[in-house]
This record gives sequence, structure tokens and C-alpha cells, in this order.
Amino acid sequence: MIDRQNGRLRVTAPLVMANARGLLDAGRSALQPGEVVFDFSAVNEADSAAIAVMLGWLRAADAAGAHVKFAHIPAGVRALAELYGVTDLLPLA
Repeated sequence: MIDRQNGRLRVTAPLVMANARGLLDAGRSALQPGEVVFDFSAVNEADSAAIAVMLGWLRAADAAGAHVKFAHIPAGVRALAELYGVTDLLPLA
């Protein structure tokens, strides 16, 4: 679901409702103090659950002393973030 690659956490599973809990937990487990970049370049499917997972990772990062950034967010997820008014909450790498 999430692989550590080139200093980034590369999301390899679809960011959809069926995978949301597993991705949330995998991302939380992978957090380390310092800057953490979640890379979505391998994500080929995403729905509104992606926003919830990303916000969950941000909350978990605060507790872990990490600073999360997101790279290669799928266009559909960006559109949903704009629709929900949460674009400013999603720091980009």
C-alpha cells in the first residue's frame, strides 16, 4: 500500500473508500519525525476517501512530530479539495 522510496512514502494502492482504513493506518505507521512526503505518482484511482486519508495523516503527523507534504496529487482529488474548501490544508511538496 505504501512503500518507502527515495526518501518518500510512495502510495501504491488506489485511494478509494475500500482501502481508506488500511492506507490511513499504513501512513500513520510510516510517519517519522521531520519532513515526510507522500507521493501519489503511482495512484491510478482515487475518490473522496483520499481527502479524509490525507487529513488523517496530517493529524497523525502533528502527534508524531512530522511535517507532511503531498506530491503528485491526482487531478480529481485536487478538484474535490477545491470543492470542499480544504485545498489550503493540503501542503504540497
